[in-house]
Amino acid sequence: NLPPRPRRLGETRRRAAPKQIRRQLETIIFFSIVNNFSNMMKSIAALALVGSAAAFAPAPVQQKSTALYENPLANELGAQAPLGFFDPLGACADGDKENFDRLRWVELKHGRISMLAVVGYLVTYAGVRFPGAEDIPSGFAAIDATPGMVWAQFAATTAMMEAANQDQFKGPWGTNQNSLGESPAEFKGDFRNGALDFGWDKLSPEAKMRKRAIELNNGRAAQMGILGLMVHEKLGNIDAILP
Repeated sequence: NLPPRPRRLGETRRRAAPKQIRRQLETIIFFSIVNNFSNMMKSIAALALVGSAAAFAPAPVQQKSTALYENPLANELGAQAPLGFFDPLGACADGDKENFDRLRWVELKHGRISMLAVVGYLVTYAGVRFPGAEDIPSGFAAIDATPGMVWAQFAATTAMMEAANQDQFKGPWGTNQNSLGESPAEFKGDFRNGALDFGWDKLSPEAKMRKRAIELNNGRAAQMGILGLMVHEKLGNIDAILP
């Protein structure tokens, strides 16, 4: 038996060349498939996002005149910039003027009490005390340190102030018309009762509305102010915001 004839160098290269070309083609085809698959998945994801956004988009509605749907109380006291008529809970959605005036008076009263509370908190925090109360601390600590007799005096004083600061012509507390005659009050919360005036009757209607709006805004700010003071005292950093 004759030994196998050795292959020539050129013949070996010619046989190896098709294998290299085939591997290169396989590599090109593989990466092409991967690239196309990636682009396809990106397209599917984009279409899915568009579809989800369209699902949550509000349906087109016909434009309606705002004049027909404007609350009749939108121009009342308290409906002012920047929020305007702000009623997220719909407490006055029915446009009931009597109910609106009652809620406005409740807000006004809370504001007046809060203004007194802010002043009282700041004054006692500064160290001002009535004679005999020098040892009473300020803030929430005063609740436990105040004697019972002082609490009784406080309750009696509050009751007298509540009885005096009301429309005396519709007593008690606006429940009915008494024998004093027609009330001269111009709005709920007007407690002049024909005695105190301070030049109010000489003001124009626009000036009266402006001053009422100032009081209402001060009361709103005081409500937030006393709430902030109480929260910071409970957090233990009241000294950081008060000198």
